[in-house]
Amino acid sequence: MMHLLDTNIVLAYLKKSALSVALDKQYGLLSEHANPFISAVTVGELWSLCLQNNWGPKRRELLIEILRQLTIVDINLEPIIQNYAEIDAFSQSKLMGRPLGSSARNMGKNDLWIVATASMLDAVLITTDKDFDHLHGQFVEVIRIDPDVYR
Repeated sequence: MMHLLDTNIVLAYLKKSALSVALDKQYGLLSEHANPFISAVTVGELWSLCLQNNWGPKRRELLIEILRQLTIVDINLEPIIQNYAEIDAFSQSKLMGRPLGSSARNMGKNDLWIVATASMLDAVLITTDKDFDHLHGQFVEVIRIDPDVYR
């Protein structure tokens, strides 16, 4: 089974949080046999956080080390672009022939790219973000983990 990690999951590994320990126990995401994916969008979000929060050399080195363990997927691929458009239209309840079944959901554009990438790969999206819940079973399988359980 392939996994695509949302930005918040990579951040949990950077913080070496209890959540990352639990993820390793349950899914072995950063084990030598795993090959988790992330979107290029996640890389941009992480480096932006690094700059905004003025991370020191040790934290930057850890980020680089973690990124080396992940497969980064470019978003400039036609299937991802098409998935982005369909998921956005679906989330706005405007995708012809595929009703949302609830009120429209405004998703962040970065989240749309991330889930479009997971959908193209047919990978399970692992996140702590509730914004993907309406897409579970529609475009992608979502494993949403409540980070409060691990605090």
